[in-house]
Amino acid sequence: MTTLETPATRPNAAPSAGERAAIEALLRCYVLDNAVPVPERGPLRLRLPGGGAVTVDVRYRSATGLHGFGPVSTVDGAVGSAAALAALLTGDDPDLVARVADSAGRIDRYLRARAAEAATDGGSAQPPIPEPGAVSAPPAATRWATMRAADGFLAAEQDLLLGHLLHPAAKSRDGIDPDEDARYAPELRGRFPLHWFAVDPDLVRTGSVPHPALSAPLPELLGAPTGDARPILPAHPWQAADLLHRSGFRQLIDDGRIEPLGPAGPDWYPTSSLRTVYRPGHPVMLKLSLGLRITNSRRENTPTELVRGLEVQRLLAAGIAAPVAAAYPKFRILADPAYASVQHPDGTPTQLDVSVREAPPGLTAARVLAGLVAPQPGVRDTTVVRLVRGLAAGRSTATVATEWVRRYVDRVLAPMVLLYATTGIGLEAHQQNTLVLLDGDGWPDTGWYRDNQGYYLATSALPAVLAATGATESTLAVTEDSIVDDRLTYYLLFNQAFAPVSALGAAGVADERDLLGALRDGLRAIVSRGHDTSSGLVRRWLTADRLPRKANLATRLAGIDEVLAPVDRQSIYLTVPNPVREAR
Repeated sequence: MTTLETPATRPNAAPSAGERAAIEALLRCYVLDNAVPVPERGPLRLRLPGGGAVTVDVRYRSATGLHGFGPVSTVDGAVGSAAALAALLTGDDPDLVARVADSAGRIDRYLRARAAEAATDGGSAQPPIPEPGAVSAPPAATRWATMRAADGFLAAEQDLLLGHLLHPAAKSRDGIDPDEDARYAPELRGRFPLHWFAVDPDLVRTGSVPHPALSAPLPELLGAPTGDARPILPAHPWQAADLLHRSGFRQLIDDGRIEPLGPAGPDWYPTSSLRTVYRPGHPVMLKLSLGLRITNSRRENTPTELVRGLEVQRLLAAGIAAPVAAAYPKFRILADPAYASVQHPDGTPTQLDVSVREAPPGLTAARVLAGLVAPQPGVRDTTVVRLVRGLAAGRSTATVATEWVRRYVDRVLAPMVLLYATTGIGLEAHQQNTLVLLDGDGWPDTGWYRDNQGYYLATSALPAVLAATGATESTLAVTEDSIVDDRLTYYLLFNQAFAPVSALGAAGVADERDLLGALRDGLRAIVSRGHDTSSGLVRRWLTADRLPRKANLATRLAGIDEVLAPVDRQSIYLTVPNPVREAR
């Protein structure tokens, strides 16, 4: 049995709030990957790969996998840190242990900072987390409270304090120290000017398609410094510093083909992806390369995805999604209509690049789904919980919650299913790629999708997609129809549609089985309207005993970079019991 000689494994060690959150995420991953049955409540014994076992208190069993766990212990006493638990559960994988520790520490800092901030916003939060060394309220708290009232979009982007609730190290950011985190982390209200480089024109590649968001020349949209005749490209400050230490890039500077100009221009705000930045009121957002390992991948743009955004816009302009527009006129795919990148003389990318994305209009209504369902323990209730309670106004909150979920399926999930059914294009619409537009009362009104990376294309649909624009090849991730079905089962059902079900169920607003019943009824309506795929994807969600689901812990332990891996080997998938079968 693995034994760690650390204070965290001594009897009566009390884990911090960040440690508790990280421990729960790790346990959810472990029971999923190992098909461990989770009881409704009470003790759960988990056997360890090195021998022995840990015992954990189950406080809430979730049909969708968002279980709630209490203290963890071994025969030697309490396990007080997520890193200690990671070592026990995985046989002491040193890299994973370090990343779990990093993630837990950052979550702690984010929760303390946000609780302190909320306390200065008029007492709208629960009492601050009683942790030693708490971070005092940021000087910008008053400024932020004012901005949040006017820009709900940015508020939701910065609310992912715990990160992916089924990832073992959701907030690990190896390479960013605490001082940098204060500038770059959306959870800490980071903001910064971009860093700029003047570049030899022969090294620059650009592309664009007509779009209303491109209302000015690209340098003006980017906020580039003026007065230099050479092309000028922006970089995230962290990436700008890192590029200077890459030998090939350094050589281009020494040769006079790239000149660092330093920071300039207005502040930009990091969004939930960390590397996509936003300015309130600006017509575009910028997706920048960031060579940090976040969750399972280094977040640097590939040449394919830079061009992919243009192909998607050409397909939409050609009317490929006309049936979706007719059935769901409010649904839309946000455009990535332009890019600029710098290549080495041999044509390989330097990772100095930018993808230009239209900023969503109606910012007080658009919310990233991940922000709507993100827990904020010790700070305030999950946003979707507050929405439902506000909508209840004398009605049963459980009844309102089931109606909220049903409307979500009808207005956010359904158009994405129909797009795949009519075009063969599958959207990797996980929680951070899905925007929910709320009506004036707080009900889901429609959904928008944003990303230039997550587009699958079923092989059977490739000829029609090429014919739509007269192209000879596609930059979309073309793969077998059955693989796209499996990926969409995870992204559209498990990751996206189950998200409000999990959040509302875990908060005790409604019984998760009733919420799954509302989801099931919405899926049946999709089928009855004839909007299911020819392969019967939604019918499969309704009737299958088992469904494919991504295993984040196994994928992490296998060392897979999901950005660079082939589509059919992007991550490790398991088959798990179908939660929809638990609907009541």
